[in-house]
Amino acid sequence: MAKSASDSNEGALQLAVLAGLFGGLAEVLWIGGYASISTLSGGEVARQITASVIPAVADSSLAAVFGISIHFLLSALLGLTFAWLIWRPFLRKRGVAGTLLGSVAVLTLIWAINFFAVLPFFNPAFVVLMPYGVTLASKIMFGIVMGLVLQFEAVGETGRTRLRDLNCRAPDHCRIFLF
Repeated sequence: MAKSASDSNEGALQLAVLAGLFGGLAEVLWIGGYASISTLSGGEVARQITASVIPAVADSSLAAVFGISIHFLLSALLGLTFAWLIWRPFLRKRGVAGTLLGSVAVLTLIWAINFFAVLPFFNPAFVVLMPYGVTLASKIMFGIVMGLVLQFEAVGETGRTRLRDLNCRAPDHCRIFLF
């Protein structure tokens, strides 16, 4: 049975949201890891996200929950925006290397805009919360994971390999080539 254009668009929409959410999760795990070896509190990072977007509730007992929610909402929107405006028209056919280069470049640009223009104006406390290297690494990880999620599905769509299509008797017999 052939897929309709609306089915294809719905799948692409879901993929874009999923890519953004997985990118956001990579960022949360990176910052959580950094917090576990430093004096930084992960809850404080989430609270500062809330303070950046909804300052009136930054001191609420739910500020950390709001911060994580805001982070994942923005992650999903970023996945959608990147997929529709950059990946689908320009990078999709360029393979994993092109997708990763593009997604990391875009996330690095977003990091620079956030930390040198937006956050100093809206929430200077967030800028000094962590070293620049830690925050830049979190955005790079976001870009890598988002790009991999997008590109893995694109590889499957071109008929090369989909994980669910593999019929392997033993894991060492399964090979996934992304290039």
